[in-house]
Amino acid sequence: MLSPEAPYPPVGGGALRTASVLEHLRSRYEVDLLLFREPGQPDPRAALPRAGFRRVLVLDLPPHAHHWAARLVRNLRRMLRGRPPLNDRFDGFAGTIARWVQGHHYELALIEHFWCARYAETLRAVARRLVLDMHNVESELYRRLAESERPPLRPVFRRFQRCLLRLEQRWLPAFDLVLAASPEDAARVRVLAPSVGVQVYPNAIPVSPMPTLPEQEMVAFSGNLEYQPNLGAVRFFRRKIWPVLRKKRPRLVWRVIGKNPHAVAGELRGDPRIELVGPVEDAILALAPARVVVVPLLAASGTRFKILEAWAAGRAVVSTTLGAEGLGARDGEHLVLADDPETFAQAVLDLLDSAERRTALGRAGRDLYLRCFSWPAAWRYLTEAGF
Repeated sequence: MLSPEAPYPPVGGGALRTASVLEHLRSRYEVDLLLFREPGQPDPRAALPRAGFRRVLVLDLPPHAHHWAARLVRNLRRMLRGRPPLNDRFDGFAGTIARWVQGHHYELALIEHFWCARYAETLRAVARRLVLDMHNVESELYRRLAESERPPLRPVFRRFQRCLLRLEQRWLPAFDLVLAASPEDAARVRVLAPSVGVQVYPNAIPVSPMPTLPEQEMVAFSGNLEYQPNLGAVRFFRRKIWPVLRKKRPRLVWRVIGKNPHAVAGELRGDPRIELVGPVEDAILALAPARVVVVPLLAASGTRFKILEAWAAGRAVVSTTLGAEGLGARDGEHLVLADDPETFAQAVLDLLDSAERRTALGRAGRDLYLRCFSWPAAWRYLTEAGF
């Protein structure tokens, strides 16, 4: 397995998905694992389970500045050169990887994320079967970002969307199988690469007991707060929905949970009833005190771990239709769907006023998670795919 991010500890959507696949594989195979590491981050080998790994290689990424001006210049250069940011970030390691796998033969080689799809040729030489796990269909994600964001970001996202579309059409046919996070994403992959096998492998989280924490007068949002779709969601909720809720419910608190809180700090500053919480070890436990979990996403691909975690906590969810895409959830049974600010705010208010309705939605959501989106439930799809 080649992964651009460490799967352990399984915190955050990307790590959770990668860890779910890896847990299945290491129970059946000896695994050689290649991981990338950002400068200053701990050695990911220290967090790996003891069993199931034969060799582990950590590929250290070159340092780059995180100041907004440096990021602007870097991404403008990428835009002009037609190199999408994350594909560009993880490029340049083919020689190191080729030397590490030389002389070995693998029953299965699995690449996590399209960001590393260019290494297909390198791994094809040593693997009987080559698989790509697409956490998102990146061209679709950027298309939606271009539609939801305002200038000057819109043309930037449109440019990267076109670049990603060309790369997907070029690289996807190199794989024997592509794993997609939802039926919708699977259909998109089939259009991009009709000759490639596609298997739906849903996002999933480990089986977790439902927390018994009492509800507080709170709504909550969780996610990587530096991730562009989450940035847009926080901005949308802060400007269009939160003012209505704040006025109607004088004691209501909005808790924003996730890593990289600095990314939204400016947007949320100045309101004492907004709690900005940093990264947490257990998102399910962090969401448990909320009466309602909100998912006001305007752009996304794949499916949302934040909804699965809310369901695992037994909490009611209000989401945009796009935010709940791919989960097969029914509006009014497993969650409430609302797409415009007024309808979204009213849906939250209605749930805040009805403990019985919140309980019913939370229970139905948790049942759906256990049936379809726990790790054991998801592993059935890998078995079907012959893993």
